[in-house]
Amino acid sequence: MSDASRMIAAIDNTPIQTTSTFSNSSKLSQALTLHKTTRTIKPTYHPPWKLVRVISGHLGWVRSVAVEPGNQWFATGAGDRVIKIWDLASGELKLSLTGHISTVRGLAVSSRHPYLFSCGEDKMVKCWDLEANKVIRHYHGHLSGVYSLSLHPTLDVLVTAGRDASARVWDMRTKAQIHVLAGHTSTVADVKCQESDPQVITGSMDSTVRLWDLAAGKTLTTLTHHKKSVRALAIHPTEYSFASGSAGGNNIKKWKCPEGTFTFNFSGHNAIINTLSVNAEGVFFSGADNGTLTLWDYNTGTAFQNMDDIPQPGSLEAEAGVFCSTFDMTGTRLITGGADKTIKVYAEQSQ
Repeated sequence: MSDASRMIAAIDNTPIQTTSTFSNSSKLSQALTLHKTTRTIKPTYHPPWKLVRVISGHLGWVRSVAVEPGNQWFATGAGDRVIKIWDLASGELKLSLTGHISTVRGLAVSSRHPYLFSCGEDKMVKCWDLEANKVIRHYHGHLSGVYSLSLHPTLDVLVTAGRDASARVWDMRTKAQIHVLAGHTSTVADVKCQESDPQVITGSMDSTVRLWDLAAGKTLTTLTHHKKSVRALAIHPTEYSFASGSAGGNNIKKWKCPEGTFTFNFSGHNAIINTLSVNAEGVFFSGADNGTLTLWDYNTGTAFQNMDDIPQPGSLEAEAGVFCSTFDMTGTRLITGGADKTIKVYAEQSQ
């Protein structure tokens, strides 16, 4: 007999299983499946964070913050219409840039050029040359306040968004408007760019999140899960996923790219979420309008720390409220800006 026919004969000779073993094995597999679904993934341990520095200097609400790619300094923009540049290590003021005539709502530092980009409620989008400390370009087109700005990581493109319900894509060098990303029906509160599709993500007061085809200037997907205005977005630096924060309900959601597949809700921070940030280690931060802060494990959605933004005394109406946040380039410091006109720096506590 050949090997093949021997195998067939062997298969044929296997006894037919009785029904009892069948039902037992299906019971077992059911039990195993149940066990699989009920067992939760343990969150990664993250050490607690603590407030290490409070920086004063702005005369209005601090609405925007950005760290430069070399991690030496960071910039803030505020209701006093000034952009301030601070030394990251010492917290000392290095420079004040004036030119906006209303609140500075968005900032970004280029990793490819010595440029700082800013946008504000004065409809202006500016490009500052940091070697000459002056504005070298304006991007004209928004019909109302510009609330957010993001630089594409690999192209000389910037995307701005604002109260005119549009996001606009600009050629950084020629100042030409490449696309108007139209579709939202209310203020676009936040915009983020990434290298892979969807290269642009927007969150709007119309309570939707849109994923955009940058080349075509068209919506790829509209996510309608949020019930209230979406004010904040955060893209994970390496994971190809993002989170969105809104003003109520299941207010913080995690999504997978490229389709924008809903992953889960971060539950427990019941407030109007103004800002979200996430670092490469999976520490995820949410800051709210009432001054509450939550730190989460990004992978599991488990909160590991709740804090209150303590308003600094000195302003007539010392207000709580976190408006903007960013991790530094190492992910070991978190910088926030708030309604008490200060900038707060948090750091991971060493063991």
